[in-house]
Amino acid sequence: MHPNQRAGLHQQQRVRRYAADSDSYAFFNLLTGPQLLGQVESLLPEHRERLFPPTETLSMFLAQALSADRSCQQAVDDAAIKRLMGALPLCSTHTGAYCRARQRLPLEMVATLARHTGYVMAECTPQTWHWRGRAVRLVDGATVALPDTPENQELYPQPGSQQPGLGFPLCRLVGIICLASGAVLNAAMGPCQGKGSDEQSLLRSILDTLADGDILLGDAFYATYFLLCALRERGVDGVFEQQGSRRRSTDFRRGERLGARDHVIELRKPKLKPAWMSQVEYDRAPQALKVRELHTGGKILMTTLLCPKQTPKAALKALYQERWHVELDLRNIKTTLGMERLSCLTPAMAEKEIWVYLLAYNLIRLLMAQAALLADILPRQLSFKHTLQLWIAWRQNGAGRYDESQLATLFILIAQQRVGNRPGRIEPRAMKQRPKPFPLLTKQRQIAREEVRKNGHPKKIK
Repeated sequence: MHPNQRAGLHQQQRVRRYAADSDSYAFFNLLTGPQLLGQVESLLPEHRERLFPPTETLSMFLAQALSADRSCQQAVDDAAIKRLMGALPLCSTHTGAYCRARQRLPLEMVATLARHTGYVMAECTPQTWHWRGRAVRLVDGATVALPDTPENQELYPQPGSQQPGLGFPLCRLVGIICLASGAVLNAAMGPCQGKGSDEQSLLRSILDTLADGDILLGDAFYATYFLLCALRERGVDGVFEQQGSRRRSTDFRRGERLGARDHVIELRKPKLKPAWMSQVEYDRAPQALKVRELHTGGKILMTTLLCPKQTPKAALKALYQERWHVELDLRNIKTTLGMERLSCLTPAMAEKEIWVYLLAYNLIRLLMAQAALLADILPRQLSFKHTLQLWIAWRQNGAGRYDESQLATLFILIAQQRVGNRPGRIEPRAMKQRPKPFPLLTKQRQIAREEVRKNGHPKKIK
């Protein structure tokens, strides 16, 4: 037998043995366990019996987020076929009733479920998955495009560099993600323009997500004095790349020397109060803050982890390399799940759609965490897209009513595909495949249509 086949067989036996010895599936049971069901029931609005009650509507909404065809028509058609196969009364394939049911679905219900699922996953994370015994939270921001409607443009205006009618409304999203399990713990969203629309402001609105003893890991955008003070007030440490403006003035001969290009310095409170900050908050901020600066891996890091014995320079370098996972997580949410461009036509429904995507992402991460736990590996070693494909196939083939043997086999299949360990990977931000030679739309669509009606399509596309 080939060594790879032998290793795979050994892993399958370990998963089956672990599953047989376990009283329950610690992560997977969150989907149907009393803790999550109790949370769902407490959030259900008062409703009468309809064709699409809130739980059924949420289930269909989630199926849309996990499907390649995310249209409402596909969701309704799928529900109609399921009713047909289950010998239930037939329903209309028109989408009106389902769309109205989605509008009645409370936003707070979906958002709370997404946050609660991520929170419980983080609480159930084994200690061995943490970094040096401490929970690490990743932070980063992204933007998503909304349909070009007057309501969306009013709340989420398009970039000022684009002419009216040619761009799309943009929503900025900042998320806090668990490094160990990959679960989204919380998120904040807002426009990309105006006061309070920057990533720092959105992050400050969800800082209560962090707990005493956590470590927040982010890029250079977050290495600011007042954010570090807010983290220290909560008992949270931060590890960030140093901002470019400060990097030029760094002098490792100053401060308390800890090693080669590694020192502790004292930052002074900025004399000017930021526009977003109240005078009371500014006066409450400490006059000085000790931080550690170190040069490693071609970067200068800034952190509140001051002790070189407890957190050596090499350990901080390895930790910061893990920050790349948040980029991959956002790619999975936006590209793999398809959240890059939303489909809902109003801001309220668009926000609800974002939370449905985050809930769907967390449920896939939940499957990966369970498979990793049973296979005795880390969730980050498993493929998100592979797990998503297996789950879609599992649901499409009527495996919703599972037994423990089938479920163990599903986790074996999830654990079979590993992602490559490629430290320091660098890829060009360029596309090899050339797009079709259609010109950009540089005028409003209505005007362009009239020109085509009058003059026809151009003979040659330049």
